[in-house]
Amino acid sequence: MTDHKGRLTKDGIRIHDPSDFAGMHAAGKLAAEILDAMFQHVFPGQSTAEIDRVITQMVDDAGAKSATIGYKGYKHASCISVNHVVCHGIPGDKTLKDGDILNIDVTVIVDGWFGDTSRMYVAGKLSRKSERLIQITHDALMLGIEAARPGNTFGDIGHAIQTYAEAQRTSVVRDFCGHGLGRVFHAPPNVLHYGRAGSGPVLEEGMFFTIEPMVNLGRPETKILADDWTAVTRDKSLSAQFEHSIGITADGPEIFTLSPNGTFHPTY
Repeated sequence: MTDHKGRLTKDGIRIHDPSDFAGMHAAGKLAAEILDAMFQHVFPGQSTAEIDRVITQMVDDAGAKSATIGYKGYKHASCISVNHVVCHGIPGDKTLKDGDILNIDVTVIVDGWFGDTSRMYVAGKLSRKSERLIQITHDALMLGIEAARPGNTFGDIGHAIQTYAEAQRTSVVRDFCGHGLGRVFHAPPNVLHYGRAGSGPVLEEGMFFTIEPMVNLGRPETKILADDWTAVTRDKSLSAQFEHSIGITADGPEIFTLSPNGTFHPTY
């Protein structure tokens, strides 16, 4: 890979140095390890506040920092989004019920690098329709990652996700998107999970960003609750999300947030 340290594309997207990949792998690995550990903490009767407390402790024990504590006034080390909550669910005292599905989203800072990832969990017994939604969302993410190759465009990523999800009679949320990251939490580009093939900026080696599709069983529209954080489906349909942070290499996408335990998908 050519050394383009510090270079920005005409779209304002940072091209990272090859040596920067190691920092992103370290941050991504810690975020993924924390999410691996959460499976034993998700069960009926558990509160999302307790899950967040365990995550906060794990971040502290690793000598890392939470990127979300203090971000725009947010007070927690995770977002936990249950059932029809699309994203940015705030941990609280409400307890999980049998069959609830939830997304846990964690971003950590390790030596200045940001590791951002989320995945789905189930409390108790998984219903057929929830299982189907989780599978579709997971597969949509992986198809989006597959499209993230040098010479392709960001529109190709969105197109791969959208066409697959809609072919499964589900909808892709359009109100939220993936984002560039590295030594910052959010940076260009906005990574849309829908779009036209061949549109948008061209992917280049050294780009770091998240892909994090939210897929609804019902319609794609969302609304924000009075807390100014929690996004829910307008029609109260179930929603699911998976997120990886990736870097672009000559050979294609490199995933920074792979599950060390191989448990990124909750039913595998």
